Amino acid sequence: MGASRNFSRPARIAAIAPYLWMALFFLVPFFFILKISLSQTAISQPPYEPLFDLTQGLEGVKRAAAQLSVENFHLLLSDSLYVLSYLRSIVVAAVSTFILVLLGYPIAYGMSRLPRGWQALVMLAVIVPFWTSFLIRIYAWINILQRDGLLNDILIALKIVSTPLVWLSTDTAMYIGIVYSYLPFMVLPLFATLSKMDASLLEAAADLGCSRRQAFWLVTWPLSLPGVGAGALLCFIPIIGEFVIPDLLAGSSQMMIGQTLWGEFFTNRDWPVASAIAVILLLVLLAPLLVYDRLQRKQLEGRS
Repeated sequence: MGASRNFSRPARIAAIAPYLWMALFFLVPFFFILKISLSQTAISQPPYEPLFDLTQGLEGVKRAAAQLSVENFHLLLSDSLYVLSYLRSIVVAAVSTFILVLLGYPIAYGMSRLPRGWQALVMLAVIVPFWTSFLIRIYAWINILQRDGLLNDILIALKIVSTPLVWLSTDTAMYIGIVYSYLPFMVLPLFATLSKMDASLLEAAADLGCSRRQAFWLVTWPLSLPGVGAGALLCFIPIIGEFVIPDLLAGSSQMMIGQTLWGEFFTNRDWPVASAIAVILLLVLLAPLLVYDRLQRKQLEGRS
């Protein structure tokens, strides 16, 4: 009995540990950000008020809490600058994720059909870009896409164009940088799903008269949807808050929400508005997570 009791205690600690980790590194920082988002900008250090003065006890906390307001959230929802930034971020993330699925699926599918020895080499080729600094890779694309860069040199040499094209400071350059940077995040979960697929299912589909195209759409594609969903989430969520790639490769006429948040925090020193932007961004990102979780639960219930 004592042995089972000693065994259950570490098991309980191991079960509680993820929740403690989430509370410490997610909920506690989130409540700090939420509190700042309900504050007002002030010329002080830190640049917002009110502050919770714990030296005054519970009365000080109540007095500060009474001064909190949702004025910053009203500003975000009424100002077109912020609304358009959110919409642009969602559109860019959705389009980029769609392009990533179109490019990443054939790569992952081809990798899953290779012999085991070749799979490791191709996997290494996919992961190698992660060994280089993210900023260095984006600056490399600046050199490639500039007017006298490598891309224009290749296009002119192939006689596809006669004069150099303008790539930098355009949405095209931004999408190129995003797709290049996030492609491994799409390929890896897709490859993990496709490589576990039972080949006998395709043989059974062929025996029943399905062509290769029909077998793909009726067998391979439905079974790979969990990998598509996981890859889409891994790409869509960070792309919405992307700052570096749009700031370096895209034009300045329209900003994504990450650029707007950066400007409010570092340029305007408006921490409450920046925190409110972050809170709404988190709520926006919760939507695809909840949808994916619901679809996963339905799939598990269907299997059981």
